[in-house]
Amino acid sequence: MGSPARSVFRNSALVSGLVTPAQLEQAETEVRRIAGGPPTPAVEISDSLLSAQLVAMGVLTSYQADQLRAGRTKLTLGPYTITDWIGQGGMGQVFKAVHQVMGRQCAIKVLPLNKSTPQSIASFIREIRTQAQLDHAHLVRAYDAGNDGKVHYLVTEYVPGTDLRRLVRTHGPLTIQKAANVILQAAQALQHAHARGLIHRDVKPGNILVTPDGVAKVSDLGLSACMHNPEEDPRAGRTVGTPDYLSPEQIRSPLEVGPASDIYSLGCTLYYAITGKVPFPGGSTADKARRHLEETPWHPRRFNPDINEEFVEIIADMMEKDPHRRIQTAAEVVARLEPWASDVGPIVAQLTKSPWLPPPLPTDEDDLAEAEILFEELTESPSQSSQTTDAVAAANQETVVQSGVRRRATPPPVPPAEYRHQRAVDIALALAIAIPISLAIGTIAGFVLRSVLG
Repeated sequence: MGSPARSVFRNSALVSGLVTPAQLEQAETEVRRIAGGPPTPAVEISDSLLSAQLVAMGVLTSYQADQLRAGRTKLTLGPYTITDWIGQGGMGQVFKAVHQVMGRQCAIKVLPLNKSTPQSIASFIREIRTQAQLDHAHLVRAYDAGNDGKVHYLVTEYVPGTDLRRLVRTHGPLTIQKAANVILQAAQALQHAHARGLIHRDVKPGNILVTPDGVAKVSDLGLSACMHNPEEDPRAGRTVGTPDYLSPEQIRSPLEVGPASDIYSLGCTLYYAITGKVPFPGGSTADKARRHLEETPWHPRRFNPDINEEFVEIIADMMEKDPHRRIQTAAEVVARLEPWASDVGPIVAQLTKSPWLPPPLPTDEDDLAEAEILFEELTESPSQSSQTTDAVAAANQETVVQSGVRRRATPPPVPPAEYRHQRAVDIALALAIAIPISLAIGTIAGFVLRSVLG
């Protein structure tokens, strides 16, 4: 007989119901055959060898084997068998599972027992019902929901691949075409949600899943809000979302958040996709909030010189501070990105320059260094020096804070449209003053000249 420690896996495997006695015996026989040992047990086979053989036979997954070796025997939730762990979210864990009868793979979001307060359960059920209202090719679909004892869970479709945040961190910034494709699909999903009165409120790279063949799906509606029934929102009046992707109105007036707020966050996500940087990296949550309210991000070409200036205009229009000047609908975002998502490329049109457009980057390295130093000197906020901070350090942070952010004593920069209007007014005013003065000087000079000659 083996020691009790060696029997842990065998006992757990049989109790879990994932392994039958016949499969266990077959695995033991195969391990001995591979090792060249006797067909009958002379020495107990180690748990690690036996579990590895069951994984090789396809009876268990690596995750299941690890759990059984640790003595855990419950790997089911209702009619679903847990096969793997996917990740940890702000309000729950996500597992990969398979339906025991249908055999369909899915993802299961589980509300942990240590967070199962009445308020969190109510919020989780609200998320379930919200996601059940939506059915779109680029939204993660809800399949089922329920509870197993005290454990509440939501079953959704399983999306192979990774999220946009991890994709960029692993492979670097996307090309314009790939970024346009991903964000276009996300915009289509948001348009579907907006048409049904729902605002996501937490659009970010971590909530956009991308399959190996380039299909994008928006996930995690845990912070979504209904435009038509704000009184049903338990977070009404509070700023919720992720600091790096908050729209100015989410910070300033969260009760007035609408579809344009998701468009701003999607613009921040597009900025990240093509630069590998969040618009305002570094600093505290309050610093990020202030900068969303007052500052303009650094030009994307600072981080990716291959970005086309016309493409930057789309991001600028999505990230307008004033929601009324911003692109108004996700459908318009789709229309603006469609030419860039194709192989042909867009037809360059006449543009109104955004404040993100400095002179073309110099090619000489010394000139480039001087240009960057000048750019830094012209930047007002000292927090801009944190641009080298890890761009995704706070990507997973969920923020729920009271609305209202203390403003600086200095006035904020004028938004792009106001700047262009103000410049025109300044020119007209200068002409209005200069022309009469010129006429007056001419009249006086003529009078003096006539007096001298007369």
